[in-house]
Amino acid sequence: MRTFLRFSFVLLLTTSLSGIASAQTIALTGQVTDRSDRSPVQAIVSVLPNGTSKTGTDFQGRFSLEVRIGDSLLVEAFGYGSKRLKVTSSQPLAIALAPNQVDLGEVVVTGYGSSTKKEMTGATSVVKSEEITKLNIPRMDQALQGQVAGVVINTNSGSPGGSTSIRIRGLSTFGDNDPLILVDGVVYDSEGLNALNPNDIASINVLKDGTASIFGVRAANGVILIETKKGQKGGAPVFEYASYLGVQQTAKRLGLLNAQEYAVLKNNAFLNGGQDQPFANTALGVGTDWQDAVFQSAMTSSHSLSATGSSNQTTYSIGGSYFTQDGIVGGDKSNFSRYNGRVNLSTDMTSRLRLNSVFLFTHEERKTLPENGIGSVLFNTINAYPTEPIVEEDGRYSYLALVSDIINPIAQMANTYNQTGVNKFVGKEELAWTVNESLTWTNRFNYNYALVDGRVFSPLVWYGPGKAQNTAVNADLDAPMVTLAEGFSLERGPSVYQHRDTYGDLTFESYLNYDRIFGEDHHVKATAGTSVFTRQGKGLGAWAFNIPNNSWDYADISASQAAGGYLNGASSFFFEERLLSAFGRAEYAYKSRYLVSGVLRRDGSSKFGPNARWGIFPAISGAWVISDEPAYRWAQTIDFAKLRASFGVAGNDQIPNFAYRALLNGEGVYPFNDLLTPGVAIGRASNPDLKWETTRQANLGLDLRIRNALNFTLNAFEKRTSDLLFQPEVSGVLGTYSAGGYPPFINAGDVRNRGVELEMAYATKPTRTGQFTASFNATYLQNKVLRVPDGVDFIPGAGFGVGGNVATRFEAGFPIGYFHGFVTDGIFQSQAEIDNSPVVQAGARPGDLRFVDVNGDGVINFSNNSDKTQIGSPIPDFTLGLNLSYRYKAFDVSTNLYAAIGQEIIRNYERQQPYANMLDYTIGRWTGNGSSNDVPRLTTSLTRNTVFSDFFVEKGDFLRVRNLQMGYTLSESLTERLGARKVRMYLSGNNLFTLTGYQGFDPDIGNFGGVLAAGVDYGFYPQARTLMVGLTLQF
Repeated sequence: MRTFLRFSFVLLLTTSLSGIASAQTIALTGQVTDRSDRSPVQAIVSVLPNGTSKTGTDFQGRFSLEVRIGDSLLVEAFGYGSKRLKVTSSQPLAIALAPNQVDLGEVVVTGYGSSTKKEMTGATSVVKSEEITKLNIPRMDQALQGQVAGVVINTNSGSPGGSTSIRIRGLSTFGDNDPLILVDGVVYDSEGLNALNPNDIASINVLKDGTASIFGVRAANGVILIETKKGQKGGAPVFEYASYLGVQQTAKRLGLLNAQEYAVLKNNAFLNGGQDQPFANTALGVGTDWQDAVFQSAMTSSHSLSATGSSNQTTYSIGGSYFTQDGIVGGDKSNFSRYNGRVNLSTDMTSRLRLNSVFLFTHEERKTLPENGIGSVLFNTINAYPTEPIVEEDGRYSYLALVSDIINPIAQMANTYNQTGVNKFVGKEELAWTVNESLTWTNRFNYNYALVDGRVFSPLVWYGPGKAQNTAVNADLDAPMVTLAEGFSLERGPSVYQHRDTYGDLTFESYLNYDRIFGEDHHVKATAGTSVFTRQGKGLGAWAFNIPNNSWDYADISASQAAGGYLNGASSFFFEERLLSAFGRAEYAYKSRYLVSGVLRRDGSSKFGPNARWGIFPAISGAWVISDEPAYRWAQTIDFAKLRASFGVAGNDQIPNFAYRALLNGEGVYPFNDLLTPGVAIGRASNPDLKWETTRQANLGLDLRIRNALNFTLNAFEKRTSDLLFQPEVSGVLGTYSAGGYPPFINAGDVRNRGVELEMAYATKPTRTGQFTASFNATYLQNKVLRVPDGVDFIPGAGFGVGGNVATRFEAGFPIGYFHGFVTDGIFQSQAEIDNSPVVQAGARPGDLRFVDVNGDGVINFSNNSDKTQIGSPIPDFTLGLNLSYRYKAFDVSTNLYAAIGQEIIRNYERQQPYANMLDYTIGRWTGNGSSNDVPRLTTSLTRNTVFSDFFVEKGDFLRVRNLQMGYTLSESLTERLGARKVRMYLSGNNLFTLTGYQGFDPDIGNFGGVLAAGVDYGFYPQARTLMVGLTLQF
């Protein structure tokens, strides 16, 4: 008891003395700039002698720090010489640093804290605001493509508001591979990034290795930390208006046959099939160019206004923006628009208590068309034959009657009504108490709420005889009749589906940060805290028929005229999940030369059963700053050298809620009074031992700076994910699932990613007249599935063609989603070659593809998989990024290039029907002995030429100029006369051109249909080429 009382007395005395000391401090502000051109510098400002009190500057070089009169300050920045000065008054400081001297490093945001680049022990990359704003991108995540080694951003759709896939160090799981994304500490999903205005971003920090374990069960796929712009003390208000206006066009059109070419080749195909030639006259000219009809020029624009500044106790950054983009397919039928408002406040409630507040509101509206699949607008565009007009003489859309499952794409767009609106509210309230110079206690409350309203209208449409897409029974748009019981039928007219969904999450975090230097050599940092996260979602959807006037204007459930409401219905959903966590991190640095860090996190997730609800995720890392060794002084070329190593364990819990238990959520149909009535049935089988996926990752890194100009970072890593979450059709442990139910989830399977990352950055010494900068990054990645569930040979993926064979697989020994099919070896040139072939290929004729006997049994086995093998992979071996910029006086120019090498793409947009249009490579078809050894003969007969083989797989290598921008900044004298601080005008182009051998619209294909659909092109909605003119005005 006496010991406890003594401890309490000492603690009370210490706190009291801290309060007395705080009364003698002042809030010193200032700005750090480059001595040569007065541009802002990101730096560390610390109080000597022990540096226990320090801060970092913002993107404008401004800082605020609690000091005493007479204190000595040390100002350090990566690439600049340090400066020492004494505090003599409370007046703001203007500090100019000389460039091209290596010393410390910029501040890097990490989990629940920050560090300097010199003291970082993990693999972390940073993208700054100036690099983001130059790209003029609609989505924030697109800023990472080509900017960060190890990060691949694939576009799932080039349509306005289309999603992307973010992959950090490869695909690790069969399910969700998205990283954990935190914006000012608030959890976002990849779709939620649409809500952010890229101009509001101050920095993006990517945690790639095991040190991300501080985020535990959600960190297996990496972590992205996004910081929005904040105000700084001591600065006058700064207003900025940024705007651009752009014109979009398709960057590429496919080489399709025109009418005359089509007629000639179809005659040849029908003749080879033993049928009458359909075209007596092949001189048909160009005919209908369906691509010209579907693709159109589209506008895009962006406007944003922001204000940053401070009062005596509060700093602020406030902004609003508007963005809109029409589609190059469908125009305003494929549109995305966003209104955005942001408030970022920081208030000193006392000298030691600070309140940080963030509020974001976004309203989005998106209209979409069918895309990226069989039956999409572009799939129909590719296969529509050019001998048919768009509109017949009587004014109706043509039917394209010769191909049963292809409809007129212009009619399809005219009759598609699909609209979604989202209102999103995001906020953070954070209270940080500086207990003393070494200890800070932070309590944070985050909230995230989204309201989603959607409406889909299906009018009565007649696309032509035999079309599956018809909703009417004839060209007069008569509604079909639906029989509900014997003698009881109802008319099923135009329908509407409406839904309203709400999603929300709350996070409370409380943690302590300890930071102290003992003596001059021992720097100790520690973090300890707890976190509670809860998420909830619910929705209600309803559908109704017989909408009046067959019109979108009346497309509301309340307007339904369905008799008795028999055809109408409703559905709903609800989910809730929680995560309880405790975490800690300890860091030690000796003379800033020897660095070690340890992380431990314990998570409990409601997604898993009581047998496996809790998990522990540790990590350890260390670094050696070789260049600080006394024996290293002789090396004049390399100014800075650091060797890093890390190992960590993280988890992935991205599965549906309550997957560990049986639910009554299956579909069932039951007879009542001779009527079939929908109901529910037993859903998934239970698995109480279900647990999260576990990723173990090791990293070895090297950081160098050469001659104060060239930065070099090299990382080698191995990441292995085990206990993958699967839903196999049959489980050897849990058995089969019931009719109307779902396959159970189980843990089984391992995946390994190995790779090497290189990042280089070069900058000349900045002068008043100009500066050149360049950065380059490269990643080599090897992905391999090590194990699949017991009793399962492979997990099937995407199919080829309509009802065709499975083309992609998840199988041990191969990359995730690899392509599995037949290998070809040219074309049979004659019957003699077929007869003399050592391999029997049933049904082969001259002009047919010659297949390889993979299993060596002397027969091509089309009835099983024995002669199929790996014929491609959607995962690139190498990804490369190059960024160049040059400033000369008032002029500046910059460009960003991105390349992917080593991946393949499945050409799955060609409809194998007699009258469907074809790509112009078919002009080089086989027509006789020696005429072609690449393209098989054309015929209407059934052949093996259409089975999935490497004939339909193409190399997807590409080099893309993502952005090229040229700008001019008005002189200070002219700017002042205009009453402004800065005026810059620019011309910019995005996706200007792509060098590739791929025949499709766009080789940068994501995984629109899931992980196993990556690299499968169904008529991918391409990214647009955009030309823009922009203005940035500061005042």
